[in-house]
Amino acid sequence: MAPAWDRPSNDDYEKNKSLATEEKSKGSESAANLSHSDEDEGFGSDEVVSTANDLVTHIIAVEDDPSINPWTVRMVFIGAGLSIFGGVLQEIFYFKPQTIYVSQVFLTVFAYIIGEFLAYAIPRRGWLGRFLNPGPFNAKEHAAITLMSSAATQSALATEALASQQLFYGGYPNHAAAVFIVLSSQMIGFGIAGLLRDVIVRPTKMIWPMTLPISSLLESMHKDKATAKARLRIFYIFFFALFFWTIFPEYIFPVLEGVSIFCLADQNNLVITNLFGGASGNEGLGFLSFCFDWNYIASLGSPLWLPLYAMTNNFIGYLGCIIVFMAVYYGNIWRSMDFPFLSQLLFYGDSNGTWFHEYNQTLILNSEYMVDAASLKQQGIPYLTGTYVVYLITSNMGLTATFTHMLLWNWEEMKVGWAWAHPQKLKKWLKPETYKFWANQETPEERLARRLNDDTLDPHYRLMLRNLYYDTPLWWWGAVLLLSFAVGLGCLYAMSSTLPWWGFLVGNLLTALFMLFFGAQYGLTGFQFNVQPICQMLAGYMFPGKPLANLYFTCYTYNSLQQGQVLARDLRLAQNTHLSPRCTFFVQVVGCLIGALFNYVMMLIIVENQATILTSIDGTNIWSGANVQICGPLSPVRRWMILTSLYQFNSLAIAWSIAGDMFSIGARYQWVTISYLIGFIVPVPFWLLYKYTRHPFFSYINLSIILWYMGWLFVGINASILMYFVLGFVAQFWLRRYHPHLFNKYNYIVSAALDGGTQICVFILTFAVFGGSGVAHNFPYWAGNPNTDIHNLDYCKVNQATTST
Repeated sequence: MAPAWDRPSNDDYEKNKSLATEEKSKGSESAANLSHSDEDEGFGSDEVVSTANDLVTHIIAVEDDPSINPWTVRMVFIGAGLSIFGGVLQEIFYFKPQTIYVSQVFLTVFAYIIGEFLAYAIPRRGWLGRFLNPGPFNAKEHAAITLMSSAATQSALATEALASQQLFYGGYPNHAAAVFIVLSSQMIGFGIAGLLRDVIVRPTKMIWPMTLPISSLLESMHKDKATAKARLRIFYIFFFALFFWTIFPEYIFPVLEGVSIFCLADQNNLVITNLFGGASGNEGLGFLSFCFDWNYIASLGSPLWLPLYAMTNNFIGYLGCIIVFMAVYYGNIWRSMDFPFLSQLLFYGDSNGTWFHEYNQTLILNSEYMVDAASLKQQGIPYLTGTYVVYLITSNMGLTATFTHMLLWNWEEMKVGWAWAHPQKLKKWLKPETYKFWANQETPEERLARRLNDDTLDPHYRLMLRNLYYDTPLWWWGAVLLLSFAVGLGCLYAMSSTLPWWGFLVGNLLTALFMLFFGAQYGLTGFQFNVQPICQMLAGYMFPGKPLANLYFTCYTYNSLQQGQVLARDLRLAQNTHLSPRCTFFVQVVGCLIGALFNYVMMLIIVENQATILTSIDGTNIWSGANVQICGPLSPVRRWMILTSLYQFNSLAIAWSIAGDMFSIGARYQWVTISYLIGFIVPVPFWLLYKYTRHPFFSYINLSIILWYMGWLFVGINASILMYFVLGFVAQFWLRRYHPHLFNKYNYIVSAALDGGTQICVFILTFAVFGGSGVAHNFPYWAGNPNTDIHNLDYCKVNQATTST
């Protein structure tokens, strides 16, 4: 039986149990009648599911055994160990030329292997043996370990700001304050997500699609040992196949990162490079290129689990991006052809205006790292590449389109978050009796009855209510939020961040607002919107001339939102696996703390030992300061980029610090700001067309997703994207629709194996041959491993103008 910490053990238990049983007999779903139709598979093996309710009741069994206890020493030991491993690995990846994310699916399978081994290997003789090994490794231990390690493997953006401050802004003013900044920036999002869990976690429609493979995997591993053994055999086959295969594209045969038939056919055409090239960093759009490196194909998440709805809108945006980028560049809009085709840097012009070079931001900053107006006038307003401006415009439009789209299409889900602002609610706050919490309040029995009868709530959550798990009090989440706020505010002043207290307060209010809208969109579609540009724009207008304040404002908005969304996702995973709310709270807090601490420690080590490379123009193919550099010129060095918008973190900090001169109405890039207003309007026509015609096509189009992906290719190795879509559509359309048995049985375990084999191989290569241990061992040059100082990896024509900057 789970401990009293999780479930009541007094008279209240019997009273509530009677009520739950009574509600259940009235028609609430029972675990039995929602159980799987195919016990051997753990899924409805031959049924194609589509609706949210189908997904949560057929893909995952609505069954729970409250007697299973997750509170074991084994859970804490494995969870802490994997948290350390994941936190260290993620921070290492952060300073690579390509940012890779540690797979939650891999952590799940790895935890299972370790847990089963410890359950078998540790003797159970005596009280100590039973304490260390209480019995078979159970599903709730496993879920708790997965949640703890997942919370730890989210690289803290605060380490980026701190690394920037060390490398470019005069060093760390205070190490103790730096540690607590990392901790508080991670935990603030956690507190906000917890306070909003009734809106973005508990409704049935908030399925958080990326949790389905994990939930299914956990279920299949523990429901039937024979099935688990068979599925793990598949895992081992694909794991080791990818482990050994990854050595080739990563080290021996890197041409496999991107093969372009068009470039091989014509190696002297720059138009072909821009359109079809993409194996080298910021080379081209990678259209119709083939990638054979899972490290890049799945760098932003495996395409095998991305929902078809999100993938279709993603693909539309991707095609639109190619068309718009080529049109803007070759139409010479914003003087695009004076710059490299792809670059996120700031540029200034020669006196004769014939060519543009990297913008030296240090020339416009004073000793306090603020923009000096006289120096700015002398240096001139920087320029941006045309493709980067397109990215800013489309992503800004997509951001505000999200608000309109969610209000038009998902008002029923969103309105819960605004219930507190209803006039009747506001009047209630003015009445003295409201504050008499000991009287006239909803009783536990009334609350339980109300929630059991609420059909909008997830069946798994209602099952947990019937099994009488203690909920996590709201004040716990509020305490985390307030404590993190206080610590963060104090540390920002100790760190000389130049971010004022009121700016910090505004940032946290924005995080809460964004969590409501973008957290809900993430839960509904699996699409995680990047709000970094608007955060840096707002900071630019609020703190003009203060790029360091811009960095930390973005840290406490963008980063806190990202971390909060990850923790909300994992709250849903805990709900799917019926892990008690208080155990969930414990493991997530511990995971956040462990991950943040080891993020900071690894950042210190890497910055200290690789500072020269991190601040260099080119970096290397092993280490790169792409994430933290203020400005660094574009080069043809292999994999010189990052596939997410974090690349431009500091460049935008400078640009938005002079927003009035660059982006305001009448300025050179005024459409970057105007696009926010247009974004509010663009979803309306499709909504009206659907209301008028009721054609499902118009309901399938999500302009907020499409618009963001119309700027997707502004940075990175783009040669992997074709394979991303090919594999995604094969899995989510063809396999899921026409071979559901194979899809349900193998899709997610294969995805786990591909992620795991690749990431372990990259981890070993990092220290064995890529210089992670201090000495790099480069593979000899040959046709499959060309010298990237001379050639692009796919042998497309090298843009000499780019290399000259």
